[in-house]
Amino acid sequence: MGKISIKVLVGGRTYPLTVSENEKEKVLKAAEDINKGIELLRQNYGVKDPQDLLAMTALQIVSKGQSAAKTEVVNTPADYGDVELALENLSKQIDDLK
Repeated sequence: MGKISIKVLVGGRTYPLTVSENEKEKVLKAAEDINKGIELLRQNYGVKDPQDLLAMTALQIVSKGQSAAKTEVVNTPADYGDVELALENLSKQIDDLK
């Protein structure tokens, strides 16, 4: 499968990403989950800083993922390369705005 370019909206900002065709839906679903988490935190805790909301949401998602991974028997290690790359790109873009 080839690579495609998509635009992902996270925390009110659009990020261009290049992903494989079979990962497109997974990335879009992840962005949707992140946005839902951001909105829940904003409503429940009154946090207004977008970077704080993004960091808190990331912690919640990773914590839930680690909890779920402990309850499952996994024979192969998870490949988070695409997620790490996307997070690095987001981090660089946030740093460039400062």
